[in-house]
Amino acid sequence: MKYAKHIFICINEREEGASRRSCGKEHGEAIAAQFKELIQENKLRTKVRAQRTSCLDICEQGPTMVVYPEGVFYGNVQLSDVAEIFEEHILNNRPVERLRLKFN
Repeated sequence: MKYAKHIFICINEREEGASRRSCGKEHGEAIAAQFKELIQENKLRTKVRAQRTSCLDICEQGPTMVVYPEGVFYGNVQLSDVAEIFEEHILNNRPVERLRLKFN
């Protein structure tokens, strides 16, 4: 495996009036940029990758993201949550349970 952690942040944008939420319009790009900055600041570019992705198909939970290899999905992520997710999950392998989405 090339990366210890791989973060996918939804930046999908829907048209005005769409029936589903739009992660891109709810600051998906800014969330991705903030993760990239933290990776750079912590000199983890060879170990952690954050990248923008299209729809994760859980729009009702947006803004959404997923961290691999664990496959932990997060929902309703705000800019103010990025530092906590980075510190707890990316650096210390402890998913942030209050934002974690659980699927049956």
